[in-house]
Order: sequence, then structure tokens, then C-alpha cells
Amino acid sequence: MDRLRRFIEETRSELQKVTWPTRRETVNLTVIVFAVGAAVGVYIFAFDVVLAAIIRLIGGGQA
Repeated sequence: MDRLRRFIEETRSELQKVTWPTRRETVNLTVIVFAVGAAVGVYIFAFDVVLAAIIRLIGGGQA
């Protein structure tokens, strides 16, 4: 029980040292994450379509 109490106290102490982002920073970074995620998704989709077309050409339309 003593170890748990010490752990909680140390955790609280460390969390007080953290520099938390502002609301504006959080919103901006969230938008960036969604935009990059969407861009990667589009890139993977396009790459998949191109590879599927190449495989269809090689396989004679069997894919």
C-alpha cells in the first residue's frame, strides 16, 4: 500500500512539471493529424488502384 501511495505522489509531482498545450495548439495539431491521415489514405488508395490495374494487365484481366 505504501508503494502505491508513493507512486501516486510521484506521478502527481511529475504531471505538475508538464507543459500542457493550449486549446489552440491542440486544435491545430489535431487538424494536422487528420489532414496527414487523409493524405496518406488517398496515397495508399491511389497506389492500390494503380497496382491492381498493373496486375490486371499482367494477368490478362483475371484479377
